[in-house]
Amino acid sequence: MTRKINIFDTTLRDGEQSPGASMNTEEKLIIARQLIRMNVDVIEAGFPISSPGDFKSVAEIGRIAGDKCTVCGLTRAVDKDIEVAAEALKTAKRPRIHTGLGVSPSHLRDKLHLTEDEAIERAVHAVKLARSFVDDVEFYAEDAGRADQDFLCRIIEAAVKAGATVVNIPDTTGYNMPWAFGARIADLRERVDGIEDVTISVHTHNDLGMATALAIEAVRNGATQVECTINGLGERAGNTALEEVVMAIRMHGQELDAHTDIVTQELTRASKLVSSITGMTVQANKAIVGANAFAHSSGIHQDGVLKARDTYEIIDPADVGAGGSQIILSARSGHAALRHRMAELGYTFEDDEFESIYQAFLEVADKKKEVYDEDLESIVHERERVTKAIWTLGAVQVSCGFPLTPTATLTLVDEGGEEHTVAAFGTGPVDAVYKAVNQIVSVENDLSEFAIKAVTRGIDALGEVTVRVTAGDGQVYTGRGSDNDIIVSSTKAYINALNRLISDRQ
Repeated sequence: MTRKINIFDTTLRDGEQSPGASMNTEEKLIIARQLIRMNVDVIEAGFPISSPGDFKSVAEIGRIAGDKCTVCGLTRAVDKDIEVAAEALKTAKRPRIHTGLGVSPSHLRDKLHLTEDEAIERAVHAVKLARSFVDDVEFYAEDAGRADQDFLCRIIEAAVKAGATVVNIPDTTGYNMPWAFGARIADLRERVDGIEDVTISVHTHNDLGMATALAIEAVRNGATQVECTINGLGERAGNTALEEVVMAIRMHGQELDAHTDIVTQELTRASKLVSSITGMTVQANKAIVGANAFAHSSGIHQDGVLKARDTYEIIDPADVGAGGSQIILSARSGHAALRHRMAELGYTFEDDEFESIYQAFLEVADKKKEVYDEDLESIVHERERVTKAIWTLGAVQVSCGFPLTPTATLTLVDEGGEEHTVAAFGTGPVDAVYKAVNQIVSVENDLSEFAIKAVTRGIDALGEVTVRVTAGDGQVYTGRGSDNDIIVSSTKAYINALNRLISDRQ
């Protein structure tokens, strides 16, 4: 039997640190439930002391996880951090406190102003304090990839003796070459007394585009936990992508002497869910979960795949939940056909919930010759956006074109059901609409990004708009909206972003 590699998902903590990817508690719970369905071993639910929202998220995720997975809260090696994390984790049946500090010369000298001996003393104190609250404590040696190896061995051994059950060796800046990082892990296994009794974890970043290679090389050299995120979301260039690590281990399990317990058929669904909630679009050529991951445009490739799929595909699309269907959905399709296709995509609904999905499907189908999988995903994700609907779109109408002045007439509905109607001029139709929205929703913000894309192919495709607005304090909020009419999509996206901004301020 091969070694079990634990999958530690930090989408809700490190992933959320990606600019514009912030999530509220309800959205984090949706993703957490998907991670539980995927059978991840550990969910790092947040950094409890950083905000009331993070504290609540850790507590709520601990409550829903039960004994299905470990729930982890991040701390610095600071007493108050650890105490607050312990309080947030009281709801979890399998709690873990993740504490640590920087260990590279740069971190010790410039950030922490500590000597090596002082750093070891602080690490030991933090681990012992955390162990007084929970039985499972993970110690992270931040920037271990650039640390002095002798000192790294000393501080890891001290953490193990103090009671750490997991030691995390991060390449925080994605600096290492894979073979050098693997050698660090092998050296720790050889030199650190007691390390054979704890889990060796790695947390790698993608600054040089090698996060997955770093993680796999660490596994090859003895690591038994990989810290990663859905879609590789995270600081700067991102973290190790969960889907890449899991499938690499699955494809090369024998030579790595490794396996995971991840339900790989849920990977594509998880990717789309995280993308929808965060507004962080997955590039088309992204490994495993990108739109083109299993697409073939070359005639030679098409011929080869038709004769035998594995001539150009090393992974069966169905194994990652990306299998296509030959059922053509249109306005003439009934309930049975739609339910069948939704089930193939991994979605099941109760009868009353499905009926509303079906009605939304018919609205799209009436405007299109064919409804594609991406249309269905968009319909579902529109329903899964859980930002509090402080304002909803009642109606929007725009007149524009040369030599007319773009004019928008807009009706928004507030929480109490009261309608507010205004008209506004702009330099273009979207500008006119947004100025009309601002007349009703008086909240300081700056539109910092606007992007539109076709959800599916064809002239009748759904248009999906993503906007980012920056509040007065610099916080960025993402909004998304989709419709056949791009003006309606643009309006929905802007209202969605403002709702999130206002909800965060309440």
